[in-house]
Amino acid sequence: MFEAPSDVVTVLIFDLGVILGFYLLCLLLKPERMLDRILFSTVTAGLIVIYTIWRWTDTLPEAGTAVERLWPTIFFACEFIAILYTLLSIMILLRRIDRSPEADVALELRNSLNRWPAVDIFICTYNEPIEVLEKSILLALAIDYEPKTVWVLDDTRRPWVEQLCAEVDARYLKRANNHGAKAGNLNNALRATSLETDAPLILVLDADFAPQPNILKRMVGLLHDPQAAVVQTPQFFYNADPIQHNLMVQRSWVDDQRIFFDVFQPAKDAWGCAFCVGTSFLVRRDRLELIGGFPDEAICEDLNLSYTLMRKGYRTHWLNERLSVGLSAEGLPEYISQRMRWCLGTVQVALLKDGPIFGTGYSFIQRLQFVHGLLNWFCKPFIVLMLIAPAIYWFVGLPAFEADYLTFLRYGLPALISLWAYNGWVSRARTLPIFMEVTHTITALAITVTLVSAMIRPFGRPFKVTDKGGDRSLMVVRWKMAAVFGSMTLLSATSVVWAYISPYSSSEISPIDFFNLLWAGFSMFMTFVAFLICFELPREEERFVIEAGSFIWHDGRFSACTIIDLSTRRARLRFDGESDGIKTAIRFRILIPDIGWVAASARGGAGDIREFVLHPEPNEHRQLVVQLFSGPRTNIAATADINGAFSGLYRRAFGIRQS
Repeated sequence: MFEAPSDVVTVLIFDLGVILGFYLLCLLLKPERMLDRILFSTVTAGLIVIYTIWRWTDTLPEAGTAVERLWPTIFFACEFIAILYTLLSIMILLRRIDRSPEADVALELRNSLNRWPAVDIFICTYNEPIEVLEKSILLALAIDYEPKTVWVLDDTRRPWVEQLCAEVDARYLKRANNHGAKAGNLNNALRATSLETDAPLILVLDADFAPQPNILKRMVGLLHDPQAAVVQTPQFFYNADPIQHNLMVQRSWVDDQRIFFDVFQPAKDAWGCAFCVGTSFLVRRDRLELIGGFPDEAICEDLNLSYTLMRKGYRTHWLNERLSVGLSAEGLPEYISQRMRWCLGTVQVALLKDGPIFGTGYSFIQRLQFVHGLLNWFCKPFIVLMLIAPAIYWFVGLPAFEADYLTFLRYGLPALISLWAYNGWVSRARTLPIFMEVTHTITALAITVTLVSAMIRPFGRPFKVTDKGGDRSLMVVRWKMAAVFGSMTLLSATSVVWAYISPYSSSEISPIDFFNLLWAGFSMFMTFVAFLICFELPREEERFVIEAGSFIWHDGRFSACTIIDLSTRRARLRFDGESDGIKTAIRFRILIPDIGWVAASARGGAGDIREFVLHPEPNEHRQLVVQLFSGPRTNIAATADINGAFSGLYRRAFGIRQS
């Protein structure tokens, strides 16, 4: 059906034109405008469809043995799932809604009436250490809203948590068992609080999320719509995830969930299909009682909650504002297991008899939107196949698809360019080529195993909470994962060498050989970067840039200084004048704005910059926690910077320490 390109120059000129065309589209079109989204989406989808037709008509074998036809067919089937997911994504992103103006109007009205419904704040905790849990409790108590009651739902029944709640004036709840996991914990609190406060609204927080002071006043007004049962806000993180941290790109590369929270959920909300994400959401008590409480049939109780409410005609509204900050998974195993849990939970919801696949009461769009989310996980096996396909070609002689590099440059590269350009444009620079593929590579194999396992036994597995906190001050090598990605890197590298030394290799490299050589090089690069991530760099407590004028007391005198950055345990100071006395002093007190004089000891430093360990009193420590985490401070990039990202990757690959 498609003619092969005549020569290299013609194809390269065509591809250069595609690159230039999309560069101009990115400059001239704005994702906020509906017509611009339609135009960009149509062009991108068109090139992807052309590529798909070429793959179907020209690259699948028509003859050969069963094995020779089976492998390319399996590969194309998995690739087609990824293509279908991409096309559905483009369709969904045609629409978007911003509820901030609506929240502004509702807030103004509530302020004028001075009428605020009571709110019960549920903090779900399971085995988190105090340095994690205290942020959520203290910041919940500091929310600028009345009437509210903070309830700590302790599913590990720890005496020190109960004591902490008593000290800070939070309510404490526990239960005799852990039946129903997080959903069961929430339902126990739902029953217990109905006999006491019985607040009509419930704010749910995970133990590692610190709410901002204005969270409730921004959210409450959006429940004026009788169809709205849930108001959900995005998750933001104050620390780097394992990929950002271990590649040293947290200042240049956004976390992998940003495009989901900031781009997809506002789009899904416009279609009436946004869904709960488990923390920092506000829900009506009466709507919960109508459906029998938080559903516990699937381990993704949040997704299940929104779709159960959809069956009753209620919606989840998405308020795309930074109203809480949380602790991202710090270790690679936790990062991967978290996504495995999300994958399994989505499959479980799909299999429920009342779920959006088999249940009644859902619209076509609601079912389609759920299928889109399901396909997100079913795309992962294609990534695994894509990484091993070149090695299969060189060692077994089976091509994933029959094409040379010129025809791929003609049909495949334009589709790839268009997708990269579209993702960067529609996400407002929240995604980058290569780095987004690396995040998928890290989790692809584990999620593929989860999918296979879920097909055999989807239910009956325990809910596993993501471990967070603890000492991470030493470098840790994830040997099992390093062995997997190292082996895949070696496999791709060996296949390249084999292409030249194999006794079956021809004297000249054919176009299809050259195509698979390039493919092997790409696979080797991706798995090598994944291999680097398995060597986890040490972490310390997150410090935030302050730049606040201050004083330090030492040896009976005061020295002027500037607090450069601050954590709950350490401070870095820059001295405005003579600082020699700092080296010999033993006792210090640092003036921290809005808190007072805090005891400290010297830790080190050079030049006019010194680092100190803080020794605050319990009350000072709690004030410091509230001060640091009640503002919009962050150490993570809001948008991606390709130069900085590749610079970080280069430094990590060659062992250059981050300055």
